[in-house]
Amino acid sequence: MKTILRYLGWSAVVIVALGLVAFVWAFWLGGIAISDRTMLWRMLREEGVSAPSSAQVAERLVVEPGYAVAVYATDLPSARLMVVTSTGDVLITQPRGGLVTLLAADRDGDGAPDARRVLLAGLDRPNGIDLHEGWLYIAEATRVTRRRFDAASGVLDAAAQTIVAGLTADGAHWRKTVRIGPDGFLYLGQGSTCNVCIEADARRAAIMRFAVDGSGGEIFATGLRNPYGFDWAPWDGALYASENGRDLLGDDLPPDELNRIERGGFYGWPYVHGEGLRDPKFGTNAEAASRIATARAPAFAFRAHNAPLGLRFLRHASHAGVRRALVALHGSWNRSVPDGYAVVALDWGSDGRITQRNFLSGFRSAQGLLGRPVDVAEGPDGTLYVSDDYSGSVYRIRRTTPTASN
Repeated sequence: MKTILRYLGWSAVVIVALGLVAFVWAFWLGGIAISDRTMLWRMLREEGVSAPSSAQVAERLVVEPGYAVAVYATDLPSARLMVVTSTGDVLITQPRGGLVTLLAADRDGDGAPDARRVLLAGLDRPNGIDLHEGWLYIAEATRVTRRRFDAASGVLDAAAQTIVAGLTADGAHWRKTVRIGPDGFLYLGQGSTCNVCIEADARRAAIMRFAVDGSGGEIFATGLRNPYGFDWAPWDGALYASENGRDLLGDDLPPDELNRIERGGFYGWPYVHGEGLRDPKFGTNAEAASRIATARAPAFAFRAHNAPLGLRFLRHASHAGVRRALVALHGSWNRSVPDGYAVVALDWGSDGRITQRNFLSGFRSAQGLLGRPVDVAEGPDGTLYVSDDYSGSVYRIRRTTPTASN
């Protein structure tokens, strides 16, 4: 026991003990609403379910008219974020195994990758991934690295350059998201350590910006509880980020958010949520009032606990004239009635108003839970890919008609 305490430290032991008490209270004693206890138990153990069969996909998954969906790859435990190369290969992170896997493009037309191989192994919980000017960028738990990568051959230089180091990975939301923006800067999103608290590290619950070599770092935007998915609107270059709102305020509060991110912007957490909902613990004192006065409201509100993760604007020429982003809703865990578990389309109207509708749904039904969408990626030919960390799968979505129904 003394050895364990020396290794962990008393603070870690206290955190673990409190976590176990909270889990028992919530999970076994009904202290909070739980959408699906089996799913939550599997999630906490980093387990999942078997990949759905082709018959299950055909019977249960519903995709927007003009598209067809099929399972593309399976046996990808903890499948998370993706990037598609210029040749159509899919690179996907698997944090639990410390892997980045390459799924070779389906050139023989059999509906599956022509090959698959581990591109990188032994990483520290890799999550974020992006490609830029011959470099592969990976966001691990405490650092960001880059390596030379040739998309044509799929050959990776094993020598890594650590360009951002010293990141924290304690508490909740340890996953990092890295993207290279159209301005040529590296953007790094990092969530909070907690459900709701005042962070000791200003880099948590924030989006940072660096030069692509990791120099010149700055905190770009704050007050973002978990800015997991972000992308730039192709029509005006505006940066948008998904955010999962705090838990334990009931089934319908607060909303999850889509935020339009601007340099220096403060987005409310932990003082205020959604459109002016003050936090019961942190939103009522004098300091809170001054912070709330500067908080930016979300650009769009998702239903509470839908858990929006991956966000991708559609850029292929076949979507010309359509202002649309696809967002993966991972699905609720603390609602009495489950919600989310879909990929939704967000459409920007000519007046700037955003509307939501299902793009890919049916993951949860009376027959059970097939999976939990995490990310959306678009290939050079307009093919769409959806990752699912619950069944360890990637789905492929292709057009069946020349233009989508809008």
